[in-house]
Amino acid sequence: MNARTDPSALSALSNRHLDALEEETIFILREVAAAFERPTLLFSGGKDSLVMLKCAEKAFGAGRIPYPLLMIDTGHNFTEVTDFRDFRANELGAELIVRSVEDSMARGTVRLAHPGESRNVHQSVTLLEAIEEFRFDALIGGARRDEEKARAKERIFSHRDSFGQWQPKDQRPELWTLFNHRLQPGEHFRVFPISNWTELDVWQYIEREQIALPSLYYTHKRDIVERKGLLVPVTPLTPPRAGETVEQRDVRFRTVGDVTCTCPVASLAATAADIVLETLSVDVSERGATRMDDKTSDASMEKRKKDGYF
Repeated sequence: MNARTDPSALSALSNRHLDALEEETIFILREVAAAFERPTLLFSGGKDSLVMLKCAEKAFGAGRIPYPLLMIDTGHNFTEVTDFRDFRANELGAELIVRSVEDSMARGTVRLAHPGESRNVHQSVTLLEAIEEFRFDALIGGARRDEEKARAKERIFSHRDSFGQWQPKDQRPELWTLFNHRLQPGEHFRVFPISNWTELDVWQYIEREQIALPSLYYTHKRDIVERKGLLVPVTPLTPPRAGETVEQRDVRFRTVGDVTCTCPVASLAATAADIVLETLSVDVSERGATRMDDKTSDASMEKRKKDGYF
C-alpha cells in the first residue's frame, strides 16, 4: 500500500492542504483587523460565510471577533438561512447588523421594474448605503475564485473607488502575500480571505471541523419544476408557469441566496462526507448550476461587481 491508496496517508495530505488554507485565511482576517479602522464581515448564514466565521473564531476567539457582521437582506431569503444566521451570531456573541433592500425601496433608492423582479441585483444599492452609514473601510466577503469567471479576476484585497465600484483593469499586485492597504477618502476594500479555496475545500473543511449548516444544504424533498436546465423550487415567490409540471424530488442547495433566483440540484447527499464525494464528480460551477440571475448578460457578475455588488 502506498501514499496514493493508503486512506490514512490521503487524510494526512488533505489535512495539510486544509491547514494551509485555514492558516492563510486566519492571517488575512487578522491583517484586516490590524490595517483598517472600520471593517465588517459580510455574513449571510451560507456555507462560505460560516466557514469564514469559523476561521474568525479561531483567529480571535468566541465573543472577541473585532468587527461586526453585516447582512444585506433582500426580504426574499430562505427563512432556514436567516434563522441560522441569527443563531450563529448570537452563539458567538458577535454584533450583527442587518440592512434590507426593502428599506432602500421605501426610501426610493431601489425601484423594481415590476413586483416580481428579483431583488438580488439591487443588494448593491443597499450595501453601498450601509457602507456610507457606518463608514466601513473594509468589507470581508466569502467569495471564491472558482465560483465564477468575474470572481476569478479579484485580488484578495480588492480596491473599490469612492463610488463603490470595481475596476478589474486597475487591480493592485499581490506578491508574496503583501497587501496594499492604501485608501483615499471615501474609498474602501472588499477582502476575500477564502479566495483560494474551492467548493471541495469548503466541504472538506466543513466535514473536518463539524461546522453546522442550515438544513437546505442537505438532501430533502421539495416541489420543483424544470426550467431552462435548472430545478426551480416551487414557492409563493416562484410559482410554476403555464404548462410546467410540478414534481417532488430529492434535492439540496449548493449555494443559498434570494429565493427568486436560487435553485437546488438533485441529490441524496445527507452529510458533509456525502457532499465531498458528490463534489468530486461535478463539472458545472456552483453558480452555473444554481443561479437563474447569472444566465443573462444584463445581470452578469462582472457588471454587477462594477456597480458595487459583493
